[in-house]
Amino acid sequence: MADKPAIVLVHGFWGGAAHWAKLIVELRRRGYESLHAVENPLTSLAEDAERTRKMVRQIAGPVLLVGHSYGGAVITEAGDLPNVEGLVYIAAFAPDAGESPGQLTEQLPPAAVDVIAPDSDGYLWIDQAKFHGSFCRDLTDDEALVMAVTQKAPLGSTFGDAVTKPAWRFKPSWYQVSTEDRMINPDNQRRMAERIGARRTVELPASHASLASQPVAIADVIDAAVADLEID
Repeated sequence: MADKPAIVLVHGFWGGAAHWAKLIVELRRRGYESLHAVENPLTSLAEDAERTRKMVRQIAGPVLLVGHSYGGAVITEAGDLPNVEGLVYIAAFAPDAGESPGQLTEQLPPAAVDVIAPDSDGYLWIDQAKFHGSFCRDLTDDEALVMAVTQKAPLGSTFGDAVTKPAWRFKPSWYQVSTEDRMINPDNQRRMAERIGARRTVELPASHASLASQPVAIADVIDAAVADLEID
């Protein structure tokens, strides 16, 4: 892999492709020319995985999938394509076959589990007044306000959608743990990182929104994954 792989970024619940903004700028600064960010509908795991597969199929060369939060479940489901070289989990779910993000959450509930509520149409929202303290405590007030107001709510049923064939069982993976995470229990993240046999596990003193609060450190994780692939 003389050239850098394409990076495909996959967002999670309550976010969109723009949550990767700072990381995109940092990766381009480091010489990554092929950068892509999926905009998931957040309507079902199957639909989100297929949206990701469609983007990956448009890329001729090798791809490194990077998933944040629920996006980890998406890359786990969609990472079976032949040009996917590896999976990078950013404070993310990494379910096994038959597991859903909801099941993993119930096993080790996060600190902010009570800030999520459904609306009358079945979409799950984070209380705007509690968004900053729950999702992105290490961002500025203004950044948190924008995230809270523009949050992209998933259909509640998506939480219960189970992975069928986890790509981490046959693709190399890397994991970043957010030690101050209130949306996915940090111990749950550590457990998932160990279970998937992550080649490297990096712990950052970050909120759930580490992709936005620590873009340089997240880019370092991606660089390390690319270096490992080059050694292979």
